[in-house]
Amino acid sequence: MAGPTPTAGPAPTSSSPTPRIRVLVADDQAAVRSGLVLVLQTDPDITVVGEAGDGETAVRLAAELRPDVVLMDVQMPQLNGVAATRRIVERGLAEVLVLTTFDLNEYIFGALRAGAGGFILKNAEPAVLVSAVREVAHGDGFLTPAIARRLITEFAGRPPSAVPIPTLPDGSSRALETLTKRELEVLACISQGLANSAIAETLNLAEGTVKTHTSRILSKLNLRSRVQAAILAQQHGVVLRG
Repeated sequence: MAGPTPTAGPAPTSSSPTPRIRVLVADDQAAVRSGLVLVLQTDPDITVVGEAGDGETAVRLAAELRPDVVLMDVQMPQLNGVAATRRIVERGLAEVLVLTTFDLNEYIFGALRAGAGGFILKNAEPAVLVSAVREVAHGDGFLTPAIARRLITEFAGRPPSAVPIPTLPDGSSRALETLTKRELEVLACISQGLANSAIAETLNLAEGTVKTHTSRILSKLNLRSRVQAAILAQQHGVVLRG
């Protein structure tokens, strides 16, 4: 739905407000969608631009509305959330934040392959949901400590060749050798599901410095999200020492 017609006003200045984060909510349960919309729209920096009850509609609306983030349930009719995520990511329509339960099943692994930028539990607190949307919208990705622990459990003791998830580009593992000591420390924190603010506190760094290190890590490893970075770190036993 088109918004109100802009009216003339003062010339933009450096104090002009930051554009709102545009979110499309996709879930086949109307009550769940309504709850998610209600939570998101309490934040002054987020606006919900559309809702979808199935994967086909989610992809179509993503193309029409071009949101910053699609909040995507994985189990939906017509086209499941994994396939919808893949189409949206491949076409560069938006970042995708996947709604999931505690179980890391084939849907979650499929969403990883499809390029999801983050995962959040359906029972997450409102503040966590808002934070996740912000992180994913800014390209940082989002992985809660709870889901990170489940990933660690899933990959524990498995060599990289034994993990049945071809989510990582060729050469990413070898590129680990190019990371500096500090970058490896940041990567280890990412693998634990820590947000930038928590990493900054853990390593006694400025949050902006953490963001810079994260961008360099993803670039060096040829990865598109910190979710992939977390998986790579867990596969290769990258941990914070000392």
